[in-house]
Amino acid sequence: MRPTMAQGDLAYLDLTEVAKRIQSQDITSVAVTEAMLERIVALDGKLGAYALVLPEIALAQAAQADAEIAAGKIRGPLHGAPIAVKDLCWMKGVPTAAGMTIYADFKPDEDATVVDRLQAAGAVILGKLQLTESAYADHHPSITPPKNPWNAAYWPGASSSGSGVATAAGLCYGSLGSDTGGSIRFPSAAQGLTGLKPSWGRVSRYGVFELAATLDHVGPMTRSARDAAAMLAAIAGADPKDPTALQAPVPDYMAALEGGAQGLRIGYPAAWIAESADAKTRTVAEAALAVMKSLGAEIVDVTFPDISQAVQDWFPLCGAEVAVAHTATYPARSAEYGPALKGLIDLGRSISGLDYQRIVLNREDLRGRVNAVMAPLDLLLIPAMGFAAPTLAKMGSLGTDDALMNSLLGFTCPFDMTGHPTITLPGGFTEEGMPVAFQFVAGHCAEPVLLQAAEAYQQATDWHKRHPALG
Repeated sequence: MRPTMAQGDLAYLDLTEVAKRIQSQDITSVAVTEAMLERIVALDGKLGAYALVLPEIALAQAAQADAEIAAGKIRGPLHGAPIAVKDLCWMKGVPTAAGMTIYADFKPDEDATVVDRLQAAGAVILGKLQLTESAYADHHPSITPPKNPWNAAYWPGASSSGSGVATAAGLCYGSLGSDTGGSIRFPSAAQGLTGLKPSWGRVSRYGVFELAATLDHVGPMTRSARDAAAMLAAIAGADPKDPTALQAPVPDYMAALEGGAQGLRIGYPAAWIAESADAKTRTVAEAALAVMKSLGAEIVDVTFPDISQAVQDWFPLCGAEVAVAHTATYPARSAEYGPALKGLIDLGRSISGLDYQRIVLNREDLRGRVNAVMAPLDLLLIPAMGFAAPTLAKMGSLGTDDALMNSLLGFTCPFDMTGHPTITLPGGFTEEGMPVAFQFVAGHCAEPVLLQAAEAYQQATDWHKRHPALG
């Protein structure tokens, strides 16, 4: 029997759970994909998560998955499950605009490595997800931003806004996002998702539109730690097309989920959080800490290095790297750029070599100091953002409110600067019913311990199982 979205809340099943049901032939990938496409038609006109829906490609991939599964060939924990990717990931012959009008008609002649690997894992790709212009702060003026499915008056996060909206609203079972200053973590926090920013280089960036080369991270946005582990396992690893991708072997991320929290050493920088986070955000972080302690983790008070210089340096560093990435079209086609991205590129083009070198040295200093803090720990537990569930009205003043900007970036951009991996988890709600999150941070290439801790936390809580009421 063909399932409908009402049967067992199919739309909100975890990615790995729907894949299991498909692989057991309880339901077919084609039926699930058709139902998901119908849900996109019904809901996305108001939400705006998708830049481009690909029904023909998705249904062909689903039919192939069903045929392979029927023949006993199961590719892994994603096989047959419908997902979507941020529209800065190349797909062969498919428009990939990166949130820009300049590239509206660009059709790459090959897949991004991450897309190729997801397809090799048997995932069904429903379409391309909307993002801010070139994955920076604001959407291009010609694009209507996606809307937070929990409440349209609240910020959906940036730049992986479409990835967050689609995953939270049950318009895909998982998605790819990218994070340069916090753009996996912001939409995950704003919409109650589990978002994993891998170590820099853990996931290939080949075929992913560049914002800032040494800051960009590609990673999964899902509804559980288990789903994040399955997606990361599919996309991680060395890539001959990307010499910056790490050569280190890819661990068994799914096996890491079974480790539990007993004996984990978790650092908690209480002084930093007290001075940098609002009351609700602190409450959620402290509650998460209490859960981990109850599961057998050891909590260690730590002093974190001052991150104010890192936040200050992030803008000119990002700007310089963005300017390099856009040399083919900027300033030659500057009139086609939105004001936020244009301003960032102009900033990057204006800094001197001496100033750039100071930023490089500051960054290496920060990396060393963070490594020293992390050395005796398994994890750090901190907020995902300095404030809980911002409204669109509040975020409208972001460009002119330095304190607000510092509070937004303070818990995210330092770990783009250092390349440490993080995982963002829902940990509560505001009185208005909006999700609030925290994040674990680990040492370089220590994604297994991130997933171990996240799974332990989610086994003990149910925040990640709550979804917006969309039908």
